[in-house]
Amino acid sequence: MKKLKLYEMTLKEVSEKIKNKEITSLELTESILNRIKEVEPKVDSFISLTEEYAINKAKEIDEKIAKGENLSPLAGVPMAVKDNICTDGIKTTCASKMLENFVPPYDATAIKRLNKAGAVMVGKTNMDEFAMGSSTENSAFKKTKNPWDLTRVPGGSSGGSASAVAAGQAFYSLGSDTGGSVKQPASLTGLVGLRPTYGRISRYGLIAFGSSLDQIGIFAKDVTDCALVLREMAGKDNMDGTSANVEVPDYTKYLDNNIKGLKIGVPKEYFGQGVDEDVKNAVLKGIELLKEMGAQVKEISLPHTDYAVATYYVLAPSEASSNLARFDGIRYGYRANEYNSLEDLYIKSRSEGFGDEVKRRIMIGTYALSAGYYDAYYKKALKVRTLIKDDFVKAFEDVDVIITPTAPNVAFKIGEKTSDPMTMYMEDICTIPSCLAGVPGMSIPCGFKNGLPIGMQIIGNHFDEATMLKVAYAFECATDFKNKRVSL
Repeated sequence: MKKLKLYEMTLKEVSEKIKNKEITSLELTESILNRIKEVEPKVDSFISLTEEYAINKAKEIDEKIAKGENLSPLAGVPMAVKDNICTDGIKTTCASKMLENFVPPYDATAIKRLNKAGAVMVGKTNMDEFAMGSSTENSAFKKTKNPWDLTRVPGGSSGGSASAVAAGQAFYSLGSDTGGSVKQPASLTGLVGLRPTYGRISRYGLIAFGSSLDQIGIFAKDVTDCALVLREMAGKDNMDGTSANVEVPDYTKYLDNNIKGLKIGVPKEYFGQGVDEDVKNAVLKGIELLKEMGAQVKEISLPHTDYAVATYYVLAPSEASSNLARFDGIRYGYRANEYNSLEDLYIKSRSEGFGDEVKRRIMIGTYALSAGYYDAYYKKALKVRTLIKDDFVKAFEDVDVIITPTAPNVAFKIGEKTSDPMTMYMEDICTIPSCLAGVPGMSIPCGFKNGLPIGMQIIGNHFDEATMLKVAYAFECATDFKNKRVSL
């Protein structure tokens, strides 16, 4: 068995090395910064690198270890952050010309908690502008490539965060997930990607796209790493009125490789038209394996699934229209250089500052919220969302988790779907329903097609990330997919 290079190891493995003083955090951080120098020109994962910040943080952790302080497993381990999560004194651009020079004066709560745990941030990652997209081709600055095949997309909108972990540029990363923006890129890049229950992780400091849908999520190389990071970030936050006051368990205690008697629901609606045959078969094979390990499998129905994409593309753009109204060229953000009046300043600043996809969604949302159309579109979409949520509530009366494909296809070619927004929107067909319902979901690798990863989506009940992680861990232990890494 070949000896793993440092960047190929998991968060837990390098954490043990730091704890046992086999390596310092500074040595580990420098090795990751060297890896970034080596592969970043090929993959374009980052918008900005924070080399000096990371080295200072690593030295700080090494001093604490020398004093014998008891530290978190995250202490001293390099990680990356999606560029729509606020970092005090470090540029946060949302991959948009509108916020190209925005430097937040505060940390998001998730960042604050990771900093307390000793995380070492090496950079801010590329994304679809304002988190709107499924391929990371909508960034104002660059297109991120999939490390498995540099001619293909890494998924989106958190493609930079996914690419960074898959290419060994960070041991884990943060993304944001509105309609599948963590789960779908995790599927396309062969990672574990976790979106927790809405309200489990504070949204304070996450620049808003769709406030009733947005959640900070995690990319990691395996399930254990996901559990470790979630444990540090989760919990009530007084700065976010939507964060839930629900006890946070030690998720690692549920990773026991025992799923005997657990009930798995397989919704028939997710295995029909639009899902690639090889993807479908890989997921069904994965479900069969879980059955052999003692889980009970039953077919279920989530009858309103077909309406999810249409519902999402009324609700999310409506919320985006409202949230992005603040970017007007006056208070902060991009301001046009030449204008004739106040109205002209608004129009030119927003026209020049936002990209095509963001403008498209603002227009859809503004239309859906306008007088005469509100009841026909927005109000109706809210009612359908309730029906979708009720489908999940009913399903979880009989099952512990639900398993589906994560994405309908493997990674597609860069530029293949940019000319047809509707085709691009359908890439989130499997992830959107659970996001509308606010339940947790994660993607784990379950196979390959033509050398490209396939993801299996595990959906849990509200605030039951523990059972979801338990099933994912058992599957991971029974397979070898997590050990297949990119060679760049």
